[in-house]
Amino acid sequence: MSTTTAIESVHAREVWDSRGRPTVEVEVTLSGGTTGRAIAPAGASRGSGEAVDLRDGGSRLGGFGVRAAVAHVETTLGPALHHADAAEQAYVDATLVDADATPDKSRLGGNALVATSMAVAHAAAAAAGVPLWMWLRGDTGDVRLPMPEVQVIGGGAHAHRRVDLQDFMVVPRGAATVAQALEWVAECYAATGAVLSDRSGRVTHGVADEGGHWPDVGGNEAAIEALTRGIERAGFEPGREVSIALDVAASEFGGGGRYRLAADDVELDADAWCERLLGWVDTYPVSSVEDPLAEDDLDTFAAFTRAVGDRVQVVGDDLTVTNAARVDAAAAAGTANALLVKPNQVGTLTEARAAFDAARRAGWETIVSARSGETEDVTIVHLAVGWGGDQLKVGSITRGERTAKWNELLRIEDRLGAAATLQHPRR
Repeated sequence: MSTTTAIESVHAREVWDSRGRPTVEVEVTLSGGTTGRAIAPAGASRGSGEAVDLRDGGSRLGGFGVRAAVAHVETTLGPALHHADAAEQAYVDATLVDADATPDKSRLGGNALVATSMAVAHAAAAAAGVPLWMWLRGDTGDVRLPMPEVQVIGGGAHAHRRVDLQDFMVVPRGAATVAQALEWVAECYAATGAVLSDRSGRVTHGVADEGGHWPDVGGNEAAIEALTRGIERAGFEPGREVSIALDVAASEFGGGGRYRLAADDVELDADAWCERLLGWVDTYPVSSVEDPLAEDDLDTFAAFTRAVGDRVQVVGDDLTVTNAARVDAAAAAGTANALLVKPNQVGTLTEARAAFDAARRAGWETIVSARSGETEDVTIVHLAVGWGGDQLKVGSITRGERTAKWNELLRIEDRLGAAATLQHPRR
């Protein structure tokens, strides 16, 4: 172990996320004097197999306080890591998992573990004198940067369920650089707002949790159609230059083979819901569909993937919850062909990387993703670049906690110069 990378202290505090809720920030100091800091994100819609955020309960802050999780970092995780080598991430994360000793991180809190795991990685990178993405990558050769997947319209749990689908996103697949990709997204965002305004007399009811328009539309398909018109109005060819990615988050409104679409005032069985999804894929320039079926509807999930998987990215999120064993099972069952990677779903960077690697072994594409409850923390961008993720999903291009991440990706692209290329989706 280097004399400069031994963990000397671990400190935690309660800070705030973009939804006005507390979350855990951890700061790690090494023997050489360098520090690393990271903040745990939180999700509004969650898969049943996710790591559990520890919340205090009670009347304070609606029960969302994290003082207990902060205390666990200070009194349990910090001492367990004292003098451990920050450069040995796998050992660090195994120590965190052993200290919690529950399958879902519920004793000490997934929020406490993930913030600590990320902070250690930042400290190790700082000790090496390199940015985190470079520390994770291990070399400075040519780098393929992730394609942005950006929310333009928010729905589901991100927008008080005005529409049932959770995210209506654009993928600027024809762009040559990150800078150009985000410029195209900005044009589509503004044009879609104009389309929504033309139809309802106002752009939206506000801004959704992840920065997208909070729509005033007549149903789920109307939102997809408005986004398609917005792409066209911005001057881009739908499908070829800019495509649509949908995060259905079907477990939020479906289960047991039934799907209740409040925005459309209809309840469908699994086959009818699958047919509706297939109709949207055939009608609109949809290139990616995340969690199209509920996580318990595995047979229909597989049927949907068989039907469109050769031309559409079918993404597992609630289905797979960044868990390597679940990814292996999903690949064997043919229920998806792409993975959403959210480190806080599983609790540590090592476990998240294991899921990422399982997806790669299966031939899946990977989308490294932030959550609805975010902060100025930009760790997720460095993970996407350092691990070589195919796409990056952090919300819209409004709200500071979102733009902090897109701007960090721009800085990395600028630093790399000619050594950087933008990855483009296979489907």
